[in-house]
Amino acid sequence: MVKRFQAYLPNCHRTYSCIHCRAHLANHDELISKSFQGSQGRAYLFNSVVNVGCGPAEERVLLTGLHAVADIYCECCKTTLGWKYEHAFESSQKYKEGKYIIELAHMIKENGWN
Repeated sequence: MVKRFQAYLPNCHRTYSCIHCRAHLANHDELISKSFQGSQGRAYLFNSVVNVGCGPAEERVLLTGLHAVADIYCECCKTTLGWKYEHAFESSQKYKEGKYIIELAHMIKENGWN
C-alpha cells in the first residue's frame, strides 16, 4: 500500500518532515524561530505548515503567559506534533497568532541539509 500525502514540498528546498511517517510538514523558509520550548523539549515556530490537522482551541498558561492554542497533529499518522497559537492575551505575544509550534522530537530535516 502506498502512502499518499496531502501536500508535497519541492525537493529543491530544505524541508522538515514527520519523524514517524516522513510526511512533509514545513519548508525551511517558513521557520520563524528555533527558540521555543514544547512539552517534550525544544520546538520551532513556523509561519505555515502542511499535512497538519488542528484540534479545538483551549486556553493554556504557557511560559510566556495565557494563550488560546489548538493541538496540531500529522494528518498522515495522527501523531500530535505541537500546537497552533489561535489567540495571545498579552500584546507582546500577538506576533504568535496563527503560527505553529512543532516539537523537534516529532520532526526530521530532509532535502539539501549539508
